[in-house]
Amino acid sequence: MDKAQLRRTLLNRLHAMPSEQRSERSRKACRNLVSIEPFQNASTVMMFVSLPHEVDTSEAILHAWQLGKVVAVPKISWEQRHMIPVKIHSLETGFSTGASGLRNPIAGVPVPFEEIDLVVTPALGLDTKGNRLGRGGSYYDRFFANGELKALKCGFVFAEQLMDSIPVTEHDKPVDMVVTDEGITHFDKVKGE
Repeated sequence: MDKAQLRRTLLNRLHAMPSEQRSERSRKACRNLVSIEPFQNASTVMMFVSLPHEVDTSEAILHAWQLGKVVAVPKISWEQRHMIPVKIHSLETGFSTGASGLRNPIAGVPVPFEEIDLVVTPALGLDTKGNRLGRGGSYYDRFFANGELKALKCGFVFAEQLMDSIPVTEHDKPVDMVVTDEGITHFDKVKGE
């Protein structure tokens, strides 16, 4: 299956999930996320603001604030085709909502890449080696390619978004671990591979 077909399959799977089930499973996923050591030890966590059919990150973001952590989210520049991490203090205000349902911060103080300890990233699919299938814009791949970013990269999805294998290109950047509503998977990567 090529990337386009796989995206359609995974999107259909996400859209088919009843909203009550999505909420309950998102809470489980958030509990798993906040329990991991990289989250507990992080001073600055970069999260994503969920689309309506994605795993809902809001509980984990609220927990991070309760622990006194800095929370950054991506601010997308559509014209320049990149994203910058900006600090947020609320999930209620300060966002514009695009046609896709994506909530983009209107303003926010940029957070230096080197200050981010953990990046929690969305995906349509992830495989057993940490390869991620995004929406096709390569925003996270370009973000992960920044040499100043030393953060651990954590995919955050529902369990049925895990696949045996995802097609990759040389520009695709894998994650270091995956957290779902059903568990936590670490990938042992040898540096320089």
